Amino acid sequence: MARPIWSGTLAFGLLNIPVSLMPGERKVDISFRMLDSRDKKPIRFERVNADTGEEVPWKDIVKAFEYDKGSYVVIEKEDIASAAPQTHESVDVEAFVDREEIGVRFFEKPYILVPGKKAEKGYVLLRHTLEAAGKVGVARVVIRTREYLCAVMPEGDALVLMMLRYPQELVDPEEYKLPTGKPSDYRISAKETEMAKSLIDSMVVPWQPDDYHDEFRERLQAIIRKRIKAKGATTKIAEEEAPGREDVATNVVDFMALLRKSLDEKKRTPAKARAEKKTARKKTARKAAKKTRKSTRKTASR
Repeated sequence: MARPIWSGTLAFGLLNIPVSLMPGERKVDISFRMLDSRDKKPIRFERVNADTGEEVPWKDIVKAFEYDKGSYVVIEKEDIASAAPQTHESVDVEAFVDREEIGVRFFEKPYILVPGKKAEKGYVLLRHTLEAAGKVGVARVVIRTREYLCAVMPEGDALVLMMLRYPQELVDPEEYKLPTGKPSDYRISAKETEMAKSLIDSMVVPWQPDDYHDEFRERLQAIIRKRIKAKGATTKIAEEEAPGREDVATNVVDFMALLRKSLDEKKRTPAKARAEKKTARKKTARKAAKKTRKSTRKTASR
């Protein structure tokens, strides 16, 4: 089983759903190693100093930003850590929007959100509500040291977390020379439009993803198997067993009360609401910790 990339909570309003972020794609590219053609030994790529040609050990390598041609400023680990976001434990949904409002160029990479133990109710509630309303949640999540923009959307029984590109990462189509205007500006006749529509209609089929395969990869795999068999070689693949992980448990919560309170917060300013939401979470955590300590003392006294 695949390992979780990240574990935390999916938060919207005052609701917190323990989840794990699991891979939503599978790499199927065929990778090759570079060999020396004379003795078929692997080629090693070394880290060498551009001036001296000497190999540089990892401990002597630093990160730097080239702010001008040939001019660098070294960035320390502490600099990167200080710029990194502080929140690493939740997917914070900031707003809900219509699915159609997010352009296809923003979508980058899919993941699957898997609920923790006893978190199914909140998971299903959000999934069902998003599906019925035709909405997706726009959120932020911190993985390692980088903050990502993402969309939380329902798909079948799953809540899918789709990484989004920031607007700054997209090239404005207007930067390119594109044909603008109406079809008539390009002498496209009504007959040509009708024929094009008829052609498209004749090719319409239901979307069946399994009908499409990477034919190049399949042909290449067949060639590799043939070469291995001809050489009498064997292959051995050692698969690592994923380490066990205890699912995050969650307390029984009053969903109606939290939903009602979250709706009331909509009337406040977004900045104030976010600040108060963080304060409320801290208070809830302190109360839970206090309750746990009391329970522990009572048990010990008995």
